[in-house]
Amino acid sequence: MLNMSFRELREHNAMSIEEAAHLMGVTIKTIYRWEKGEIEPKSHCLEILRNKLSYKRKFRNPQPDFTFIDLFAGIGGIRRGFEAVGGQCIFTSEWDSYAQRTYRANFHDDHHIAGDITEVKSSEIPSHDLLLAGFPCQPFSIAGVSKKNSLGRAHGFEDKTQGTLFFDVLRIIKHHRPAAFLLENVKNLKSHNKGDTFATIIGALIEAGYSLSTRVIDGKGYVPQHRERIFIAGFREDCDFDLEALKFADPKTGPTLGTILHDESEAPEELFTLPIEGEGLNASSIVNPKYTLSDKLWAYLQAYAAKHKAAGNGFGFGLNGPDGKARTLSARYYKDGSEILIKQEGNNPRRLTPRECARLMGYDSGRKPEMIIPVSDTRAYKQFGNSVVVPVISEIARYMKPYIMDQIKNRAEVMTVAAE
Repeated sequence: MLNMSFRELREHNAMSIEEAAHLMGVTIKTIYRWEKGEIEPKSHCLEILRNKLSYKRKFRNPQPDFTFIDLFAGIGGIRRGFEAVGGQCIFTSEWDSYAQRTYRANFHDDHHIAGDITEVKSSEIPSHDLLLAGFPCQPFSIAGVSKKNSLGRAHGFEDKTQGTLFFDVLRIIKHHRPAAFLLENVKNLKSHNKGDTFATIIGALIEAGYSLSTRVIDGKGYVPQHRERIFIAGFREDCDFDLEALKFADPKTGPTLGTILHDESEAPEELFTLPIEGEGLNASSIVNPKYTLSDKLWAYLQAYAAKHKAAGNGFGFGLNGPDGKARTLSARYYKDGSEILIKQEGNNPRRLTPRECARLMGYDSGRKPEMIIPVSDTRAYKQFGNSVVVPVISEIARYMKPYIMDQIKNRAEVMTVAAE
């Protein structure tokens, strides 16, 4: 930490250049000059950042039950569940700089966030007990296999995944041989490319020597949103772990949107405009008017829905009240909010606010804001739309932990016997 540059210290403290300038009492231009090496930063400014980072380190668990790495980390939704059961994150990779900012703002880390995982050697990643990855789905090409056959070159599942981001997950698993891993992706991964993509992934992981369990899980039992995701759990040693045996909350009896929408119990001066004089304080009047759809956009969405309904298609907006449940929040929500619109009496419907999105994904457990959102609304919508339902991860983590601990114990016993 003592040898970190000003920029590294600022980033590890989850601070923007503007925030650093305000804290140091200098101009933004000065911060830029410090980070470009044009002039030396003031020593007391470096010390401020070191002290802040040192304070963050106090929150780290000195004796974690197990360690894990967080790949394609996004804003840390998967990490949250496994930290809650005693795990400690020792390596993070996320390429998007805005997601990195949100991640740093919400976790007390002193390790660097690696950007492009394809540029990180497996040997540069610390040994770990558990690998977590919400990897993007990419098409796997089978082109060139016949040519390699003719040349006598080896090919197989690993060769077939090269050029995809899953390949980077695979190479790290094969290098470090963690006790377990959990991979997450969209439900459609199973049917992508007529099932070949999923078969390739499963084949490669089995070929790497892991026993697997997979399941599509809907987060609707925990949050008022229909959100199905596929999970792939793997263990280094054979065990009876079965995701299908894990009982999740019933999607039919889960919470409704009223549990995540802003209400009169919240302080309007923090997030909303004050109600119009003479009107009661309600969800429609306290939410900032900027989230209400313009007449032009609302007319467009209605016309678009009518057009597709006439053609027999199911495309259209999703209009919801407090007693309903929403469609899946997507990363494109910032464009028009069409998949989840909230009814407003006597007014056009509105988008969810970023804080409501945090609740919709399970980042906030109640009305009190817990998740720090340091980015713009547009960035926040993208980040939450790409994330996971945190309570679902928490259930999986709770279920996986005993199996992870058994595998760690078994390996330790084998190593002890071998040493003797």
